[in-house]
Amino acid sequence: MKKYSIFAIVLLVSISSFAGGGWPQPKGRGYFKLSQSYLLSPKYFDGNGNIIDLTPSYGYFSTSLYAEYGFTDRLTGIIYMPFFARAVKNELQYNQSGIRQSGDALNSFGDTDIALKYGLITNKPIVLSATILLGLPLGNNGSNNTSALQTGDGEFNQMLRIDASHSFYPKKFYVSVYGAFNNRTKGFSSEVRFGAEIGFTLNKFIPILKVNTVNSLFNGDVTTTQNGIFSNNTEYISPTLELNYQATEKFGVSASMGTALAARNILASPNFIFGVYLKL
Repeated sequence: MKKYSIFAIVLLVSISSFAGGGWPQPKGRGYFKLSQSYLLSPKYFDGNGNIIDLTPSYGYFSTSLYAEYGFTDRLTGIIYMPFFARAVKNELQYNQSGIRQSGDALNSFGDTDIALKYGLITNKPIVLSATILLGLPLGNNGSNNTSALQTGDGEFNQMLRIDASHSFYPKKFYVSVYGAFNNRTKGFSSEVRFGAEIGFTLNKFIPILKVNTVNSLFNGDVTTTQNGIFSNNTEYISPTLELNYQATEKFGVSASMGTALAARNILASPNFIFGVYLKL
């Protein structure tokens, strides 16, 4: 696949990256984040990794809640819920009076993820956790939409993920790695995922550098569409920079942007996420 510096995928806002890495939340403690994502692209990574022009352009915007809560010191409940999702199609039309923009839009609930994380090793220099995730098809899969707009893919998926993390305390940084297998239904190809991140604490600033990969097993038969939002056989290698500002002991704000070193079957524009979070 060719190398490019632009990238967009809606699922970067989902549970592809947990706030706690290999650490479960302590009993009665939690992390809650309200986020807004922004994606609008006139270009697309095709099945060979080449960037092609899209006419019209497609976009996706979602307002979502992400939460982690410690039921016990080892067991953490997790939810990612895009409670407002908007998919858009924009195109330019030419007439005698000039150029005007037209298109279509779909507003709906989005696909939701729920998960349980269990701390396998919690009191060693390297902590290890296992997560079982269920992807609930609560969004609109576009089956009744002539513009092929979607806020979900319509399939129920199950993912098993293993996280390992190490804190270099008293030095103010940590590293985490993960591997996952995502079983998808209704003709979508299953996926193998890997990732790593390194985070630093610089007074109130917490920069985090992440690298996430998705590799399709190409064992599904759903035809990939070029709206590039909920396509089948999506693949990518994506470094992402996230900046967090811890305004108070409990409250903070964050912003992130992802890029791609390589991708297939996905929109080719920057993906931006802005959020506020609360630690209890």
